[in-house]
Amino acid sequence: MSIDPFFTQKERDAVYQVIQARRDIRHFIPNQTVNSEILERILHATHQAPSVGLMQPWRLIRVLDPKLRAQLKEETERERIATANALDSRRNEFLTLKIEGIGECAELLVMVMAPDDGTVLGRRTLPREMAISSCACAIQNMWLAARAENLGLGWVSFFNPKTVSTLLKCPDTANPLAILCLGPVEEFPPAPLMTLAGWREGKSLDTILYTDHYGEEPIAPDVC
Repeated sequence: MSIDPFFTQKERDAVYQVIQARRDIRHFIPNQTVNSEILERILHATHQAPSVGLMQPWRLIRVLDPKLRAQLKEETERERIATANALDSRRNEFLTLKIEGIGECAELLVMVMAPDDGTVLGRRTLPREMAISSCACAIQNMWLAARAENLGLGWVSFFNPKTVSTLLKCPDTANPLAILCLGPVEEFPPAPLMTLAGWREGKSLDTILYTDHYGEEPIAPDVC
């Protein structure tokens, strides 16, 4: 890495390439491990994320107990079925999608938002929103670092937070936000899986960028 505080064109290109190549991964090579030095680099990158008021509300739980991993997988399966039942006409289509890689990924981590520490700076009017946003920044850092290390990362949101909180013995006011699957993969999809599966197309930049005031929303297809 360059020690100069200003990046070269090659370094800039690498950053944009990683951002463009990031994918939400659900398919992992089973029975693999992540090198401890690589994992440490990824976790350091996660912890270097910005946070409002430097509150750093993220807490990461590394799941090593096979029984606990199985319980988390069971919880996501319960929510998968509940989600399918809420999708009406697209139920069967949804059930064909793979939504997580908890059973196969090399490393399983859970992002938990810590109990509120009372930080006021920068979040007086949006206390919960800014804590969640800060945790999301940490997840994005982890995602990009994983992709730079040629590892896949998948964000699983199919769970009841109270159930996961109980399984992980979290404090009452802590909030599990994401189950994160990390590990080696055979390939990286050329486009988001939701797009490849025909579930949903991403929005173009010109449809979400406004000037001076909120613009007209594009006509949205039936979304689920």
